[in-house]
Amino acid sequence: MQLQTASVSDVGGRSRNEDAYGQWRHAALFASVVADGAGGHGGGDTASRIAVDTVLAELARVAQTGVALTGPNLLRVLLRANDAIIDAQEHDGDLAQMRSTAVLLGIDEAAGLASWAHCGDTRLYCFRRGATVVQTQDHSLVQSMIDANLLEARDVRSYPRRNVLFSALGTADDLAIAASGEPFPIADGDAFLLCTDGFWEYLDESMMIEAIGQAQTPAAWLDLMVTRLRGSARPRHDNFTASAVWVGDASETTVLRMPA
Repeated sequence: MQLQTASVSDVGGRSRNEDAYGQWRHAALFASVVADGAGGHGGGDTASRIAVDTVLAELARVAQTGVALTGPNLLRVLLRANDAIIDAQEHDGDLAQMRSTAVLLGIDEAAGLASWAHCGDTRLYCFRRGATVVQTQDHSLVQSMIDANLLEARDVRSYPRRNVLFSALGTADDLAIAASGEPFPIADGDAFLLCTDGFWEYLDESMMIEAIGQAQTPAAWLDLMVTRLRGSARPRHDNFTASAVWVGDASETTVLRMPA
């Protein structure tokens, strides 16, 4: 099973890019991670970089022990990233308030299975034949309001307090990390997207799916979405980062990404 990947990260309308991302491979195992930092005095970019670096190092360690990339194991990897950020907070007072969201995708190409874990409002999507088959649920105020039927999902992107989070890495107490349950069978034509809120805020899921049908590669898919984002973003808009993972040979399976 072949994977095609691409990533983009941009400072947006800010002076500093506090996002980070990375990818990892070991034999038939693949992982992608995206993180979005927050905190003064340079803490945001420090937190997101610690998160990504720790995840990549922990994946390398886990791979040597033969542990599978299941949801619970990916959750443990994010817990290690949380510990690393807390450790850095304790050694530098200027970084005491730094935090980072994160999403981590793991794929076993030999088994044809995917799993994931996330914290905060950095998201993972999987699109299949023109439909959203996976979308992580944010640890945020607006998601809690949706769950309580106090807000419609279509209003999330315009709600004034949409940036209020209930969980982020770098938290000693009340940390929430969500993970997939049973491994998710992947198929040729699946399109995974990992992205920060600065990306998905300006692109609803229908736009993401529409762009798939206009792209021959994951890089072209991201380019189309970034063009749409830049055309609708507000001045001084947030940093944005996205990583795309397409399953199957892009030149042969584009048709599989569209509705049946």
